[in-house]
Amino acid sequence: MNSPRTTLYRDKQNAKFMGVLSGIADYTGVNALWIRLGFLILAVSMGWPILAYFVAGILLNKKPAHLYSEPAEQKYWQGVRQNPKRTAREIRGKMKDIDRRLADVETFYVSNNPRLTAEIERLR
Repeated sequence: MNSPRTTLYRDKQNAKFMGVLSGIADYTGVNALWIRLGFLILAVSMGWPILAYFVAGILLNKKPAHLYSEPAEQKYWQGVRQNPKRTAREIRGKMKDIDRRLADVETFYVSNNPRLTAEIERLR
């Protein structure tokens, strides 16, 4: 899956420095404050995350401004990135519900329209 919405970007709009940590926060759906605190703890205790930060800042592309048209879309794509199987299961469930409701509407309409019922039976 190589969609622009499932790619990690630098988020320069919410950035403090290069936008890497805000991009990770956007990608995962975790609050940027927690990502920054975790990075700070790792950087102080190990040191190598600072080098990784600069490498990511150089390699990652900037997040396109048109990536999400509304906050609900952003939340949806964060869910897809976190657990694609769960998201597909949720969509399947919604489609089954819509299909059931459509069948109920069709049954209601056909049962109240004897002419249509007769025409459907004639076609079978």
